[in-house]
Amino acid sequence: MRSVETDWKQALFGYVSTINEAALHADALKLRDIPHKEHRERMAKRLQCSAQRETKWAIRPIRSEMRARIERYNVIRGEVIADVSIHLVRSMEQCNQPWIEERVEREKIRLGRVGKSWRIMDVKPLAIEQQREALPLREHVQDEWNGERKQALPSIPYMNPLAIYGFKSKVYAGSTSLDNEYGYGAGRGVPYRREAAVAYAERWWNEPNPAYENFEVNCTNYVSQCLFAGGAPMNYTGRRESGWWYKGYSNSQEMWSFSWAVANSLQQLLSRQRAFGLRAEPVSMPESLQLGDVICYDWDGSGRVGHNAIVTAFTPEGMPLVNANTVSSRHRYWDYKDSYALTDQTRYYFYHITDDF
Repeated sequence: MRSVETDWKQALFGYVSTINEAALHADALKLRDIPHKEHRERMAKRLQCSAQRETKWAIRPIRSEMRARIERYNVIRGEVIADVSIHLVRSMEQCNQPWIEERVEREKIRLGRVGKSWRIMDVKPLAIEQQREALPLREHVQDEWNGERKQALPSIPYMNPLAIYGFKSKVYAGSTSLDNEYGYGAGRGVPYRREAAVAYAERWWNEPNPAYENFEVNCTNYVSQCLFAGGAPMNYTGRRESGWWYKGYSNSQEMWSFSWAVANSLQQLLSRQRAFGLRAEPVSMPESLQLGDVICYDWDGSGRVGHNAIVTAFTPEGMPLVNANTVSSRHRYWDYKDSYALTDQTRYYFYHITDDF
């Protein structure tokens, strides 16, 4: 005789199988067995937007696999509430050339017992690619870096060099700079090593680097780490509303700039012209982007960015694929038509990171 726990887990994995089949065949009708109307409609809209995009660009999903992991659960009087992570792996094809997209979504699922069976009663996404600032931003403050000072290189006071994925560096006693094979030095430009930024993005897309704080909404913190790994020098001002820097915690006090960790603040930083340091050029089309460039997402068209992602690959026809956090994503199509945060007013900002700093 099956146990109660086995019964509800079978219902849960049946739900995962249903949404996987619907995604593979772009068929919203396959979602009809999900009784929770709000979630069913939310998923159907996302499925429709993705299908329209794939038809437009002749992209074909050839394989889809979802692996569910129960993070925690609680059983109370005939109900189960479970936090579940769903790892989606999709093989896509365009012009007879394949690529693999990965995404990890987390959901809170409530199951209820109906007669002798269990059914999904409610589903809520635990993470959506949208950031609301918890702290007031003094956005009128100008960046103190006026271009006349030397850039602040990645250094001991600001960041542990061991956190830099891919750097070959040596720290000398009494020095705050890194001496390495990539040309760091006083008065010399620092090249943006796009491959190193992408290598970092690939390594940590679904696992937080323990050298950094990990936020509940982690997209901008993750992109900043990738840029730093590619050689972008920190501009340490000691003021949260200016510069671009990270020091961690000091006596439980947050020690990082808004631009390092807040989506809208990073976009503002990239949009401002400066002579040195982390700089970017706005471009009008996603096709103009290169590896290691940044896409910013204004979900409601308000002019306030709520999400950032970094370009890590391209489709066969040259459209960017991005890595991101919050909803951990790898080689995801840049337009986020499969995001619950997407609206009809969504606007995109495309930034080409300069080749040297």
